[in-house]
Amino acid sequence: MKWTLQRMADRFEIEDMLVEYCHIIDAKQFDRLDEIFADDAWIDYTAMGGVAGNREEIKSFLKQAMPAFPSTQHMIANYQIRLDGDVATGRIMCFNPMQMELGEQGKPVFFLGLWYVDEYVRTGRGWRISRRVEEKSWVFNAPELLKL
Repeated sequence: MKWTLQRMADRFEIEDMLVEYCHIIDAKQFDRLDEIFADDAWIDYTAMGGVAGNREEIKSFLKQAMPAFPSTQHMIANYQIRLDGDVATGRIMCFNPMQMELGEQGKPVFFLGLWYVDEYVRTGRGWRISRRVEEKSWVFNAPELLKL
């Protein structure tokens, strides 16, 4: 594969978008997901106990579910991005420690290991995720009520 300036710029823009996704999720600024997902995006969080749906359905789900987790960190690595003109695919590793509010039982911390299996599209507003499917790798110390 020949690395042109355009291919490098595309790659950096996609990587920056992926990091921004993590910041948005951890800051619980879910309405900003419009900056990350394409208008017609399909997102599937079912492998880790969530839901699947379009961008608006996912934002609604996150607004309801994420307050139970006062602290989260989505750390991504091992970017496998394949560019093909105005579309691209990616497989991105995520390490996700989370703290859960359990009232009198405290705030246990548990850890999730997963991959984001993505499709990206170039739009007039830059690169966006057009499809994201979580792929479960492992779970450590999750509270029983999560059933991951």
